[in-house]
Amino acid sequence: QVQLVESGGGLVQPGGSLRLSCVGSGFTLDYYAIGWFRQVPGKERAGVSCFNTLNNTAYYSDSVKGRFTVSRDNAKNTMYYLQVNSLKPEDTAVYYCAFAYHQIVCSGGVGTSYVYDFWGQGTQVTVSS
Repeated sequence: QVQLVESGGGLVQPGGSLRLSCVGSGFTLDYYAIGWFRQVPGKERAGVSCFNTLNNTAYYSDSVKGRFTVSRDNAKNTMYYLQVNSLKPEDTAVYYCAFAYHQIVCSGGVGTSYVYDFWGQGTQVTVSS
């Protein structure tokens, strides 16, 4: 059973940075997709980034492109990071990482939340002065 645990959220001032972590376990495939989503109350989860482990390529939504960077830990290849820079108040949300069996869901774009198979519990990011 795939399990995901996020950490690294917190309160940060506008313009600040955080590094979110996602530790995975139970991965039995060599190739899969890891997605990062965020959700605010009353709205659906919105994709911000994904990582395709087949071609080691990351994709970003337009709202975060140039500010967010996803990466995989070279030593622990089931650990992923989302570096979030130049944070804005509108980035405030619960951030989730997600696992998809089919790496193709992360091809050319993040994909919708419905194509991901497992989810972490989320970590709160609050951007406020």
